[in-house]
Amino acid sequence: MSLPVHLVPSLAEASVGSVVEVTGDEAHHAVAVRRLREGEQVALTDGAGASVTGTVASTGKRVFTVTVAAVTREERPEPAFTVVQALPKGDRGELAVEVLTEVGVDRVVPWAAARSVAVWKGDRAAKSHAKWQATAREAAKQSRRSWLPTVAPLASTADLASLVADADLAVVLHEEATVPLSALDVPAAGRIVVVVGPEGGIAPDELSALTAAGAQSVRLGAEVLRTSTAGVVAVAALLARTPRWS
Repeated sequence: MSLPVHLVPSLAEASVGSVVEVTGDEAHHAVAVRRLREGEQVALTDGAGASVTGTVASTGKRVFTVTVAAVTREERPEPAFTVVQALPKGDRGELAVEVLTEVGVDRVVPWAAARSVAVWKGDRAAKSHAKWQATAREAAKQSRRSWLPTVAPLASTADLASLVADADLAVVLHEEATVPLSALDVPAAGRIVVVVGPEGGIAPDELSALTAAGAQSVRLGAEVLRTSTAGVVAVAALLARTPRWS
């Protein structure tokens, strides 16, 4: 049975035998909701490559401590994956972030595409971005990731040009593309960017801007996937051809 995972700010000083204190909402949920007790085994991660396992030494209302039994430090995985996700309607944005995090994406960039049904403005923008961040955080814990993915600020099409230009491989998923994703050479390191359009599809001028910046227009297959699932399918297909999944 997998140990429950809790996120802490830093494990830079953690060593076998040391005591790590977990506080705030993370501790409150563990103690008050999960009923964490002394003597239980747990795992902690700081989302920056370090993880520990150990025994709960004490608990309080919004705090618990763990005596470290083992420490693991992992290098950031290569290649790094960024998914530009056009804003979907309803709660499909959180679904996309959840599955992308579980599959191993390093960064998610919410995109205000021309044909996106959802619009992030004002308070809604802040709340929606916070939801995506919280979803990524919880999905990272669930999938036992040592590196926490980031959710970038909302991007416009113009913002994507430099992101695409700096990538070692950048692809735009498009149902009318003639090149299959499987035909591409996938780099073993560096940065890979996958752009996923909205329910209404990527507008012609957006596609032109992205390809002019260096992205390749590709298709997954004959089927047309939802925007909330297309990204994870594309990333999985690419990951299978990298050292990360070998």
